[in-house]
Amino acid sequence: MSRSETPVAAGGVGPPLELSLGGHREAVDRRLDEWQSVDFVRRVWGGDHRLWVEEPAPELTDRLGWLRLPETMRGEVANLRSLAAEVAAADVDEVLLFGMGGSSLAPEVFQRVLGNAKGHPPLTVLDTTHPDAIASVARGIDPARTFCVVSSKSGGTIETTSLFYFFWSLIEGNHHAPGSRFAAITDPGSVLEQLGRERGFRAIVPGPPDVGGRFSALSTFGLLPAALIGADLDALLDSASTMAAACGDVEVGSGGNPGVALGAALGELAKVGRDKLTFLTTKSLESFPDWIEQLIAESTGKDGLGIVPVVGESAGDPGSYPPDRVFAALTLEGDDSTAVDEFLSAVGAAGHPWLRSRLRRPEDLGGEMYRWELATAAASSVLGVHPFNQENVQLAKALAKKAMAGESDPAGQAVHEVSVDSEGLAAVLAEWTASAGDGDYFGLQAYLPADPPLARALRRLQDRLNRLSARAVTLGFGPRFLHSTGQLHKGGANNGVFLQLVNVPETDLRVPETDYTFGRLIAGQADGDAAALLQTGRRLLRVRLGADPLPGLDRLTQALA
Repeated sequence: MSRSETPVAAGGVGPPLELSLGGHREAVDRRLDEWQSVDFVRRVWGGDHRLWVEEPAPELTDRLGWLRLPETMRGEVANLRSLAAEVAAADVDEVLLFGMGGSSLAPEVFQRVLGNAKGHPPLTVLDTTHPDAIASVARGIDPARTFCVVSSKSGGTIETTSLFYFFWSLIEGNHHAPGSRFAAITDPGSVLEQLGRERGFRAIVPGPPDVGGRFSALSTFGLLPAALIGADLDALLDSASTMAAACGDVEVGSGGNPGVALGAALGELAKVGRDKLTFLTTKSLESFPDWIEQLIAESTGKDGLGIVPVVGESAGDPGSYPPDRVFAALTLEGDDSTAVDEFLSAVGAAGHPWLRSRLRRPEDLGGEMYRWELATAAASSVLGVHPFNQENVQLAKALAKKAMAGESDPAGQAVHEVSVDSEGLAAVLAEWTASAGDGDYFGLQAYLPADPPLARALRRLQDRLNRLSARAVTLGFGPRFLHSTGQLHKGGANNGVFLQLVNVPETDLRVPETDYTFGRLIAGQADGDAAALLQTGRRLLRVRLGADPLPGLDRLTQALA
């Protein structure tokens, strides 16, 4: 990028978007001109599969209902508010949501960004199977004053159903009508819908069958949790409607369509090797990239292609980044954006493209989510991948099931692993880091509780590895990331070098109504994921942290050289 380039605004409504593309602007403009000539926007809204793949495919044109959610959800607002008012009046101090991927990430963002309205309980999202994390949540609630939302599109997600069985047993022993303390969000006809009817759930809220999980933030999967914390659903949908109207604009040649312009930029940058989409935010929006991460990674990461979202990295020396980066900044008016402004200026001067979206108020999340959804679909068209399936997620699930059944080395090869207490740890790590080449990134996969001390220790590990290698470093908690970046890890380009971190839980918890424990489940998921990585030819090292992962992580960080 030339130092003199002025960032160009894309779209005239919703949160302002600036694109600073430098020498890549010509390619993006050509793409937009081409899309103008082939009537791209009308064909997206019309469900033309040829924008992504040549032949009709399952989960493609029947998964475009998210385009119309800002309007179709208007009729559900009154019912969602009514249910939220019932819960708030029912002696409830806490809402727990059990979900994975699209069912959990949008609710978590709404809670962290929007907070709680007066008189509405806080929301805690559980998307882990680690027994220590589950035990910690169970100790911190009053079962008689807790309301649970079981959220699963398919209704059969093993993590979600296991959490349901555990907390059902807990609440059943502390409340005379346990079903009144539960609601389900699921597609019509699912096994979860049947379970909810059998057990007398307070509510069974249908999800839209024509919307995939990671595109469901503005459906009941996102809006019921938002209603429970007292969020302004009308403001969220107003923001989304404004953005949808702008994204329905067929005039894309000038970059006037804010979702299509962003998607064209992301896709064209990825095609020339700038596939590490690195996020930075102001304070209030720190959790938002976790939602975008799943959307981008699971949609584009297939067929040996993909965009790698990088979340949580500390800002580094602008001159140290290799030419595989593009920086995405998300800021909220009222937050201090000085550091973000200075960093964008510096990385732009160092030749890196960047984009920036400015949210005027927290409820602009609705419009910004819609923009990124359309951008993801558009970027997938540039890459030529099917954005709505997730074939490699199922591979890891199948291999995890084999691991839980006691089948050793389900991929047919043993995992290379080392104990954090091993004298040879530094040498093994050196060999692992040396396996990374140009264009590669490191992926930290932590099958650990996501408590604040461990999260901070993992961020220190992420930063140290980034500083030592000058490569992008991603971080995810397992099994949460299996429903997010896991698709990219196995289905995207073979440019990830992975470090799986496991520990021995302090306790184990039986999953009621099943023949397994949470300890066995998370161990099986780690083994299944490792097997899937090896089966797809990925580079993987497992480090065993022992019973106490915190000092183990510190030793691991110090051993990197």
